Amino acid sequence: LALGEEASSEQRKNTACVTEVDDQLRHTMAYANDVKLFGKWTYDEIEVNDMALEDYIAVKPKVAVYVPHTAGRYQAKRFRKAQCPIAERLACSLMMHGRNNGKKLMANRIVKHTFDVINLLTDQN
Repeated sequence: LALGEEASSEQRKNTACVTEVDDQLRHTMAYANDVKLFGKWTYDEIEVNDMALEDYIAVKPKVAVYVPHTAGRYQAKRFRKAQCPIAERLACSLMMHGRNNGKKLMANRIVKHTFDVINLLTDQN
């Protein structure tokens, strides 16, 4: 009788460990499926209020990226730039005027710091 009780308590402990690991795995998978820009800002809260610009500002989950550096060829075909993530378009527009040409990592760093400052001042995404 004592051996049966020990076995059942061991089984309960093992079951509890397995369910704890399953819960941790589900939490990790949910976190892994959530795409956040720079690992901080989600795309869920962003809304485009202007109906005319809705098709040209890419903030939907389909175009969500972790870092705005996709190396995509969005200029090769007409209107394809509308599919480029808006944060990447901002970073690309900062790479202008001679001394900044081709420095996309610097532009991404500037965009990230700008988003941090906006978040500190307004407490918004």
